[in-house]
Amino acid sequence: MSDAQSYLRVTSADYSRWCGAMEVHRRLLDRNPDYAGNRALIENTAFAYERQERTTARQSVIDIPVVVHVVYNTPQQNISDAQISSQIDVLNQDFRAKNPDIAGVPGVWRGLVADPRIEFHLARTDPLGRPTDGITRTQTSNEDFGTDDLVKFTLSGGMDSWPANSYLNIWVCQLQRGLLGYAQFPGGAAATDGVVITHTGFGTNGTATAPFNGGRTSTHEIGHWLNLRHIWGDDDQGCSGSDFVADTPNQAGPNLGSPTFPSVTCGNAPNGDMFMNYMDYTDDVAMFMFTQGQVARMDAVLDNARLSLMRQAVPV
Repeated sequence: MSDAQSYLRVTSADYSRWCGAMEVHRRLLDRNPDYAGNRALIENTAFAYERQERTTARQSVIDIPVVVHVVYNTPQQNISDAQISSQIDVLNQDFRAKNPDIAGVPGVWRGLVADPRIEFHLARTDPLGRPTDGITRTQTSNEDFGTDDLVKFTLSGGMDSWPANSYLNIWVCQLQRGLLGYAQFPGGAAATDGVVITHTGFGTNGTATAPFNGGRTSTHEIGHWLNLRHIWGDDDQGCSGSDFVADTPNQAGPNLGSPTFPSVTCGNAPNGDMFMNYMDYTDDVAMFMFTQGQVARMDAVLDNARLSLMRQAVPV
């Protein structure tokens, strides 16, 4: 599947989700041999966790410190503290399976719904140990940003990351060409580790714009940051791709908008696609679950590749 094929673009007739995580993944595979090696080790661990071959696994709830880097070109893009707070609230529901709309999961899959046992809070101390509200604000001359990570460096008009072994870095800015967000899978460079979200897809108020004003773009991208793949396997409608999770049904490609259950593809009748999964491409109101297999992959990365960050987290 080419990079051009891997995106869903926004048009006046079809306002669709577009995530750039796989573009970043392919770029790093092509240019960084260390990344390819790291990814192989991370995937081997993830497979073992899903097969329940690990000897230990996290049982407690953890609370991960977050720094939100607001990079703005116009005053409107300099989003409010309230908009940022609304996004943290959504994450704390979605990653604890406490979101009210989880009741919409079809009965056939309710037994697969899982609680990732992850909470998030805005950082209270900065890398030098000084008190902080967990938000940085940087005015830029750049009108927008792409998936090239320029937003992650002060020298290219963005903001440098805080140490990735201590914080989840989230950059909020104006992304280009209808891009809603992107993430770096675990295994990449610390300086670019984290997620990037366009300001109109961040949180639930302020500049957040329907149909992506439910905070689910960040849930989706943090899923990638925790090593989850797109649920259809990014195989360009081939019905042969995989997200490496056994309990998510095979499906032809991304679902858009708000589908009606069942939506059958790839011979997956009678239940069809699990389009309400956070790792599909539906509108915010239509996605509201992680599965047990996806949570096993999160456990694997938090117990291993992201263990240093988990040690900074606060047990709940």
